[in-house]
Amino acid sequence: MSDINTEIHNAYEVIKNGGIILYPTDTVWGIGCDATNAEAVAKIYTLKRREESKSMIVLMNGEKMMHNVFKDIPEVAWQILDLSEKPTTLILDNPRNVAPNIIAEDKTLGVRLVKEPFCFKLMERMKKPLVSTSANISGMFTPKSFKEISPEILKGVDYVVNLHHDKICDKPSTIIKLSLDSQVKVIRK
Repeated sequence: MSDINTEIHNAYEVIKNGGIILYPTDTVWGIGCDATNAEAVAKIYTLKRREESKSMIVLMNGEKMMHNVFKDIPEVAWQILDLSEKPTTLILDNPRNVAPNIIAEDKTLGVRLVKEPFCFKLMERMKKPLVSTSANISGMFTPKSFKEISPEILKGVDYVVNLHHDKICDKPSTIIKLSLDSQVKVIRK
């Protein structure tokens, strides 16, 4: 296994040049890129054979990044994040400063704040949010471990992060949709 700083450097170099990576997250293995780069986002849709109308989520590493993407964040969002005991994705209204093809048709974007060291430090280096979508072809099962990832995905990314290849994860994040008019809807527990 490689060390985390080497992997952050390697992943950053690929992402900064518009590439896509396969990497471990705080939940399942993800395919990711710079969330502000529409061409890189399009590569992920193509690799996953996913319709662009099905948006993907982005990871962020703190409040500053959240405020850069969302002008208005409902107060309940911070309460949910503070109280969540497991990774939680929030779907929020009216994102900005991200690639247009990552925003859903209803002008929302799913975001998750991560503390997982690799993701957190990579975004510190990027100074941008990181796309995160499960490492599978659209409609296929979500791999619970690195060894379950299909060869098509492994060959289709520009870089595979060499960390946590033995980690098993069977729990995707909770998903909660929060609208600016204070409506709360749990999409996935």
